[in-house]
Amino acid sequence: MPFERELEVALEAAREAGAILLRHYEAGTEAWEKSEDNPVTAADLESDRAIARRLREAFPEDALLSEETVADPARTEKRRAWIVDPMDGTKEFTRRIPEFAVSIALVQDGVPVVGVILNPASGVAVWASRGGGCFRDGEPVKVSDCARLEDAVMIASRTEISRDKFEPHRGWFRELRPVGSIAWKLACIACGEGDLNVSLAPKNEWDVCAGDVLVTEAGGVYVDFDGERRRYNQPDPLIETFMAAGPAALVGAFCALERERTG
Repeated sequence: MPFERELEVALEAAREAGAILLRHYEAGTEAWEKSEDNPVTAADLESDRAIARRLREAFPEDALLSEETVADPARTEKRRAWIVDPMDGTKEFTRRIPEFAVSIALVQDGVPVVGVILNPASGVAVWASRGGGCFRDGEPVKVSDCARLEDAVMIASRTEISRDKFEPHRGWFRELRPVGSIAWKLACIACGEGDLNVSLAPKNEWDVCAGDVLVTEAGGVYVDFDGERRRYNQPDPLIETFMAAGPAALVGAFCALERERTG
């Protein structure tokens, strides 16, 4: 298995962090707003500390970028960087919706090469390494074989759907299904539990980097609407371009129709 040691450590870190999140989820936890509509909890911070400790002990020379940790500006000068979200889907967590996840990725020369996404509420872990395939709890998985938009189940942000972001796409898909946590949505796409994911709002690298590995190794693509892949560990981790994930033919069909719609 390529990057075997890195994948092993990432899984160990994800499982420890997942246990922390589940404990807080079941018992309740303190929550506050980092900024408007951007909650954080004590669970996020405890999970972040656990992941950082394991990664730094195992790979002290690697850079680390986490949503909950101030980044070292020198990280972009390093060949390898871990990109972490200790809990993606904090809104779902605080609302008792079991669609939140730990997301851990390793980037080498801008390319994501290891990814682990773990949903503590369901007990499901999905992982992949570059050239090694994608696995759900040890069983190999692939993206769906859906090729036509009209047959597709689109899994999308609950918030984006509630704000009518997909109103211009009404009738394009067989089903528009709300799912929390972009990391978890990408894991679902990698496992074939949904055919297509489209993000119509900016994301950060820590939201999607691990999912990029999973979808790619499961035989799909994760690209912007012009078909371009993201290079990670950028000075600004914000991804302002809208992104799509799924089987290449389905993503291509969506992007082509979207370009035609927007001129």
